[in-house]
Amino acid sequence: MKFEDRFSKAVERGQHLGERRAAEEAQRALNEEELRRLHSQYRLEISERIEACLQQLPRHFPGFRIEPIYGDKGWGAAAARDDLVVESGRRVEYFSRLELTIRPFSPLGVLDLAAKGTVRNKEIFNRNHFEKLADADLDGFASRIENWTLEYAELYANRTQ
Repeated sequence: MKFEDRFSKAVERGQHLGERRAAEEAQRALNEEELRRLHSQYRLEISERIEACLQQLPRHFPGFRIEPIYGDKGWGAAAARDDLVVESGRRVEYFSRLELTIRPFSPLGVLDLAAKGTVRNKEIFNRNHFEKLADADLDGFASRIENWTLEYAELYANRTQ
C-alpha cells in the first residue's frame, strides 16, 4: 500500500474517532431538563438531611425553633432562637440562628449548599459549597451538613456559657 493511501486512511480514522468522541460527549452531557430533574431530586434528599440534623438543636438547646425554608431563597431549614437577658438592670436581646439551604436551580448546572450561622447576634460563619450536578456527591453534601451543624452546636454551647 502506498504512503498516500495509508495517509488517507489515517485521516479517515482520525475523523471517525473525533466524530465518535463528540457523539459520546453529547450523549453524556445532560440537557437542561435533565439537570432540573436531577437538581430537584438532590434538593429533596439534601433538604431532608438538613431538617434531620437541625432537629438536634432544640433537643440539646431548648428554645430553638425549626423553620422550613423554601422558595426563591432555596430549600432547607433554619433553627433559630431569641433570648432576653437582664444584665446590670438592662434588657439585652440575643439572636441565634443556623440556616442551611440548597439554592434554586441555575443554568450553571450546579448543586449549591449555603450555610449561615449566628450566635448571640454575631455571625460566626457564612459558607457555600457547590458541585456540578452531574458529578455531585450526595454523601459529601450530607457529611458537610453534619459537620457544619456540629460546629455550630459547639460554638453555640461555648458562647452561651
